[in-house]
Amino acid sequence: MSVFERYLTLWVALCIVAGVVLGHLAPGVFHIVGAVEVAQVNLPVAVLIWLMIVPMLIKIDFAALGAVGKHWRGIGVTLFVNWAVKPFSMALLGWVFIGGVFRGWLPANQIDSYIAGLILLAAAPCTAMVFVWSNLTKGEPHFTLSQVALNDAIMVVAFAPVVGLLLGLSAITVPWGTLVLSVGLYIIIPVIVAQGLRRRLLATGGSAALDRALAKLGPLSLVALLATLVLLFGFQGEAIVAQPLVIALLAVPILIQVYFNAGLAYVLNRVTGEAHCVAGPSALIGASNFFELAVAAAISLFGFSSGAALATVVGVLIEVPVMLSVVWIVNRSKTWYERGVSDPSRAGRA
Repeated sequence: MSVFERYLTLWVALCIVAGVVLGHLAPGVFHIVGAVEVAQVNLPVAVLIWLMIVPMLIKIDFAALGAVGKHWRGIGVTLFVNWAVKPFSMALLGWVFIGGVFRGWLPANQIDSYIAGLILLAAAPCTAMVFVWSNLTKGEPHFTLSQVALNDAIMVVAFAPVVGLLLGLSAITVPWGTLVLSVGLYIIIPVIVAQGLRRRLLATGGSAALDRALAKLGPLSLVALLATLVLLFGFQGEAIVAQPLVIALLAVPILIQVYFNAGLAYVLNRVTGEAHCVAGPSALIGASNFFELAVAAAISLFGFSSGAALATVVGVLIEVPVMLSVVWIVNRSKTWYERGVSDPSRAGRA
């Protein structure tokens, strides 16, 4: 591990501070960058996400995707956590903390809106950035890609009914443009670009050329991650400074939900005997959120200045540092995990 990767948490913290400070001091610059969007998808952020995930996707050999079925336990666990647990656990946490424990410290007219935002955040599993988290845990890339693709397919039909059930609404206006464009930008286009680069490298220089390219592109992914942090926190610099208490209180149920669902997926994979290289990305996919869709849905349903929109933005703000902490836990607990897997020969297989 390079010095840069070893101190990634420090660079993340510095970029968060830089983003908040710059967003507060020069909000006009970030407003201009933030306005470069289509269907609520910010294009500069999309480009940075491409730079983050394309190197991970280059590693994937599509010829080996057929073997992903052997990880059916991990797929089952992730689907169970994403669709049967996560939205409902977040709704419960929202009602307990925002509707109960913290009610006295929050604007009374926004309580229901805050809870709605939390539900919207939890009802959409992460698509793009999970490739970064999976790579940091040395996760099985074919499992990660197939799981993300499966979640995208389910999201198209399940997002509206799940959110409608939990919000008690008869109909939910799903921002289909955002959903379709996000899948295209964050999954389809990067996969096509990455596989084109992979084939070219293998055709011109074989596996040695591929390895050299990946060694050079690896740091680029992390730099793009840090640049994304500066942008995301810069976009919300004014809100963070103006409403620190509200943001801190909204972060509590989100934090509990992330660690609960990540831990549940991780332990269930261990109990079922799944390999650690699958349990890591399974836990991360189970915990992270598709915040672009959540923010767009909140704005569409409740308005730009609503409590729901702010709640989804808080999810954006804590996504990276919290997921990095989950990565750290997964990596540090590998020995413990493999001691409990029923077939130890499978546990460390990548």
